[in-house]
Amino acid sequence: MPASHRLAALAVAAALLAPLTAGAMDADLRASSRGPTALRLCGADGAAASADACKDMDLDALTTGIERALQAALSKAPATIRPLLKRDQIWFNDIMLNAAESMTQPDDDFREAFATTLRQRAATLEGVAQGFGRAGVAGRWVNTFGSVTVTPADGFYRLAIDTSAVYGTGSDRRRECKATAQVKPAGGWLSGIILPADTTPAGTDKATAADGKSEPAKPVAIKMRRQGETLRVVVGDPEWRDEARPDCEHMWQITASYFAEGKPDAATDTAGASFVAPSFDCTRPDTASDEEICADPDLADNDRRLNQAWKTLLPRLDATTRRALTEDQRHWVRAQTRQYPQFLHPAWEKTTSYMHFTADARDKLDRLQRERIALLDGFDDKRSGLVGLWLGYNAILKVTPTADGGLKADGWKWEQGDWKAGCDFEITGKVVNGAFRAAGGGKNPDTLERDHASLIVNRQDDIVAKKRDGADDADPAKCRRNITVSSTARLFPARPSSDIEHPGGSIR
Repeated sequence: MPASHRLAALAVAAALLAPLTAGAMDADLRASSRGPTALRLCGADGAAASADACKDMDLDALTTGIERALQAALSKAPATIRPLLKRDQIWFNDIMLNAAESMTQPDDDFREAFATTLRQRAATLEGVAQGFGRAGVAGRWVNTFGSVTVTPADGFYRLAIDTSAVYGTGSDRRRECKATAQVKPAGGWLSGIILPADTTPAGTDKATAADGKSEPAKPVAIKMRRQGETLRVVVGDPEWRDEARPDCEHMWQITASYFAEGKPDAATDTAGASFVAPSFDCTRPDTASDEEICADPDLADNDRRLNQAWKTLLPRLDATTRRALTEDQRHWVRAQTRQYPQFLHPAWEKTTSYMHFTADARDKLDRLQRERIALLDGFDDKRSGLVGLWLGYNAILKVTPTADGGLKADGWKWEQGDWKAGCDFEITGKVVNGAFRAAGGGKNPDTLERDHASLIVNRQDDIVAKKRDGADDADPAKCRRNITVSSTARLFPARPSSDIEHPGGSIR
């Protein structure tokens, strides 16, 4: 979320926040729609050049046809949809460039399938160019990962899902899913579940509980709605896999934006086609996270709510807290910028980081937004003392009273994108003469101290950590992996919220 977009409404914030321009960020953070869309398979550095495939299969002609079809579709797409269609093409290019690595293998079937995929992409884009202006949600919708065909029924819609992203040869480089779902109106979305697989082997429709007893498998939630001229589909609980489904073990890439294909038949439904706009311009998104916010009505609404919560909160804070929170918000903006691309191609997935984990990435961005909204909406600036829930852009702490009149503080500090580099806070002690004293003492004890509405954890460690060399056993490091990382954090008073305390898994 670019700082110049999110906080420009407040002059005091805008003065402190450096603009986050597309040209100043890492390539993986930048919006895909900012880059070229042409697929380069041939030429001196082409992924398929060394396999003689360019000449044998006339790949230049096939890729030129794709680019021509894309530009024709873009010329007909609404301004807010063009970046999403360009992103979809960039993702197609990612898949084909990875698949081209297998071109050196003597596999004529693979080469023919590769060429067929290129021809199908050109045909798909030609169909997309004809699909703009479709009413409702019924019909066939497509993207680089596959298709969703929506059929109206009596009070609900039936979805036929067919996704396939073949990144190369071998089962570990494929993501395929065939499934059906049923949804009906629920709020602004059409919501329902993915139906059980008809071919599920007998006895595999139940999960094993912790006590060893079988229980019905948890249904997979799914929802969809129009986002302008796209169909937005979101699969719930994306960290769960259903290995009992022979045709759909991995549902990651069902979550995506789909584009209408082909001229529509006579309208059979009237679902709205409005575009839920966030607080910034979706015709020129700067970052990958921006693109995803523009693609998804929930994320766009989160962005607007966050912006409003910020504008409502800031004027009521004292000057010191306002400055501290503005600095924290600047860091949080950068954290959100990194959130989507980090989980789209997670580095900790060593063998599959090149794949597109669209469900997980979207879900993590949604959680991060909702956590921040919960802090700003529930900012407890009247809190006295140390007890309560405290949150910042890179740390969380829960302080509770103990039976002996002391305090216990549990939480952790993280480094965005590096889960091994954080600090665990396990602090116990008492408040004596107005100051918190940690149990155990030592040269660099844990500390908690108030600074207006905020809480500073381990202020001294910000200086001590930089000098630490590991030679002094009396001064152990407070953070994992790197002994020079400081455990100091400035946190803000948050009221209890499930979006903060129980976000449903790691979002960092």
